[in-house]
Amino acid sequence: MGRRRVVVTGMGIVSALGRNVDEFWRALVEGRPGIGPITLIDMSPLRFQNGAQAWSFNSADHFPLKEADFLDRFAQFAVVAARDAVRDAGLEWTPGLRERSGIVTGSCVGGKSSEDEGFQNLYLLKKPRVSPLTIARTMANAGASHISMETGICGPTYTVSTACSSSNHALGQAFRMVRDGDLELALAGGSEAPFSMGHLKAWEAMRVVSPDTCRPFCKDRRGMVLGEGGAMLVLEPLEAAKARGAPIHGEIVGFGMSSDAHHLTQPTVEGPARAIRAALADGGLQPEQIGYINAHGTGTLANDPTEIAALRAALGPAAERLAISSTKSMHGHALGAAGAIEAVATLLALHHGILPPTANFTTPDPQCDLDVVPNQARHAAVEWALSSSFAFGGLNAVLAFRRWDG
Repeated sequence: MGRRRVVVTGMGIVSALGRNVDEFWRALVEGRPGIGPITLIDMSPLRFQNGAQAWSFNSADHFPLKEADFLDRFAQFAVVAARDAVRDAGLEWTPGLRERSGIVTGSCVGGKSSEDEGFQNLYLLKKPRVSPLTIARTMANAGASHISMETGICGPTYTVSTACSSSNHALGQAFRMVRDGDLELALAGGSEAPFSMGHLKAWEAMRVVSPDTCRPFCKDRRGMVLGEGGAMLVLEPLEAAKARGAPIHGEIVGFGMSSDAHHLTQPTVEGPARAIRAALADGGLQPEQIGYINAHGTGTLANDPTEIAALRAALGPAAERLAISSTKSMHGHALGAAGAIEAVATLLALHHGILPPTANFTTPDPQCDLDVVPNQARHAAVEWALSSSFAFGGLNAVLAFRRWDG
C-alpha cells in the first residue's frame, strides 16, 4: 500500500483554558493563563496552592450520575474530548469503519482521585471495604475503553503510559498505523486529572512545582505548574478525508522518539535531540523548514536550558531563527495529556498563522536565549512545526506538523 498522508479532521479539548477548541484558542491568543488556586480539594496541607484546573468542566453537563460513577475525572475528559473530535470531523459510523478504526490514548497516572479516595477510606477512615468500581475507575485505559464502548470502535484500542510523553507517543503510534494502512481512522490523544492529595504531596516532595505561576525560559522561573484536562484528535488518510469532504485542520508528517538511557528525573541534551532529528527524518524535513516549535517548556530549572541546548544540537544554525513557545505557561503541565493539548495548540497556530506566546515572561535567561515569543502572540505564516514532549525516565517523543492550505 505504501505510506499514506495523514491529516487531522477532528479535535476536541478540555483544559484550564476552556471547554472547547474555540475557548482554548482564544485564551492562547490573548496570552491568558488558566492558572489559579486549586478548588477541587483542600490545598491547605500543601506548600503550593496553584494549578491549571479545568475550571468550566462539570461532569453533570456530560454524564448522567449513574454513568459518571464508572468514570474517574481523567476518563471523563477523554470521553468528552473524543465526542467533540468525532462531531468536529463529521464522522458517520458504519460497521466496516468501526472495525478498521482504532483508539490510542495516553495517561501518566490514570484515575488518581479514585485511587486516593479508596486508600483514604481503607487506611485513614478504617473502612473495611473500598468501592467495587475502584479498579474500573483507576485503570489508565479507562478513557480508551469508554470511548470504544461509546463509539463502537472495535479495532486496536489501548493506552500508552510514558509519563509526560504519553499522549505524544499515543499520537505518534496512531499516526503510523493510519499511515501504514493498519487503520482507516484513529482517535488519539490523552487525558489527566492529577489533583488528589496523595499525588500532589508526591509532587511537593520533588520540589519542582512553582509556588506561584509557570515562567518557562525565564531567569526567575520557579518550577512547573500542574494542569489537568484532555484532548483527542481524529486522524485519517488524506484521500479518505478529501473523499468525504471532511474539515482538515492540518497534517501530521513525522514522528520521532528516543530514550536518554541516563536518569529517571535529570534530562540530557542528546536524548531529546535524537527524537527531534528522528521526527525530521521521518517527515523528510530539513531543520531550515521548521518555523515554530511548541516546546516541552516546563519552567523547571533543569528542563528549560537543556531543551534549548537540545534544539541547538538537533537543528544547528536553524535554531537561531526559530520561534519557540511553551503553552504550558497557560494550560499548565497536564502530564500524560500534555502532548495532545499541545498538538491542538500547534495545529491551531499553523491554521490561523498566529504563534501563541510564552506567557508570564519576565527576565530573559542567558541559557535560554532563543526566540521564545514572550507574552504576546505573533502573526506568522508558518508551514512546518514541531511539538515536543520530554518525560521523566528520559523518554522523548516529537511530532512534526504541516499547515493545511487545501
